[in-house]
Amino acid sequence: MDVVTGPLTGMRIVESSAFVAAPLAGMTLAQMGADVIRVDRLQGGLDAARWPVTATGASLFWAGMNKGKRSIAVDLARPEGIELVAALITAPGPEAGLYLTNLRGKGPLDYPALQARRKDLVMVSLIGTRRGEPAVDYTINPGLGFPLATGPAGMIEPVGHVLPAWDCIAGQMLVNTLLSAERHRLRTGVGQLAELALKDVAAAMLGHLGIIAEVTVNGVDRPRHGNALYGAYGQDFLCADGERLMVVGLTDRQWRGLVRVTGIGPALEAEGLALDGEGDRWQARDRITAHLAPWFTARPLAEVARLFDAAGLTWGPYRSFAGAVAEDPDLSAGNPMFELIEQPGIGAYLAPGGPVAWSGFDRAPVTPAPRLGQHSEAVLADVLGLGSGQIGALMDRGIVGGR
Repeated sequence: MDVVTGPLTGMRIVESSAFVAAPLAGMTLAQMGADVIRVDRLQGGLDAARWPVTATGASLFWAGMNKGKRSIAVDLARPEGIELVAALITAPGPEAGLYLTNLRGKGPLDYPALQARRKDLVMVSLIGTRRGEPAVDYTINPGLGFPLATGPAGMIEPVGHVLPAWDCIAGQMLVNTLLSAERHRLRTGVGQLAELALKDVAAAMLGHLGIIAEVTVNGVDRPRHGNALYGAYGQDFLCADGERLMVVGLTDRQWRGLVRVTGIGPALEAEGLALDGEGDRWQARDRITAHLAPWFTARPLAEVARLFDAAGLTWGPYRSFAGAVAEDPDLSAGNPMFELIEQPGIGAYLAPGGPVAWSGFDRAPVTPAPRLGQHSEAVLADVLGLGSGQIGALMDRGIVGGR
């Protein structure tokens, strides 16, 4: 009987992936209790050495994206290796037959061939564009307008984003897609291929955020506004000690609290500004900021933090990555999401588990990413029922790695 580690305990998913979205999806499913079996080439995945890396070249990125999975290493250049992978994907079991990939195979590993082996197969595939063209987050984002709406007002050069936002969103959409398709199969017995284009994820969000309508209905091409919160009041400020913070007065409660704590109410009233709505405050943002800036420059961040926290205001300090790790208690072992793990080839460091706190499950231990082929023997035995002699022969012939 499976040890219950989350709501997906008992589910088995085969993953063939690289980069961000698909590995993130597989890890999310694993952290909810699924048995996620990652299939890699004998030499490792396409992103096995992706930066950041340690001084010895071990990929911190790869370790971060593959926590909690099992690993089997297979020679995918040989027919016997391809046959093993196809057998794993289509192996029997009511909670198996689930395949997640952004590395669509051809021939024996394409959907028609796999479905011929298991009629109710669920295959979830991430592609670049809906036409099948290659694309990644950093090539999609420039064409959708965000780099030309990011940065200081008046700036000409585009500003790319460091966070691969579309990949992060797509990863969670892959999770939703797989679980939705699996639910449909439970109800109907019917599997299917579900295909998600990364560019469509980004294009859909462009529409959901009202930006497409802003262009087509209002005829507005949104310009840069620096760090100002578009459509409401939010702005970054410099404090007396050189520290910087972001302040948001989005709701009426947040706005009234900001005005009360900083004491700028009389000055705003003297100007006769209409500030009742979010849009009103947006249009008057420069005047509001002119009144607020001296208040911040007269106080160190610690004093501002004390006053704002006491009033329940919405704000946050600016930090570097190193500053965040050193100073933020939510990035420490004090947060139950984090746990000190021993990662093979890297050593001990703090790593996150799943961010969801379930009322019906204890937090599962954070499990390190596997070594390449660490579970090859166990997977071949557990899933395909191969004996030790058969597994040994496959390893001796170099079809499977991991000893």
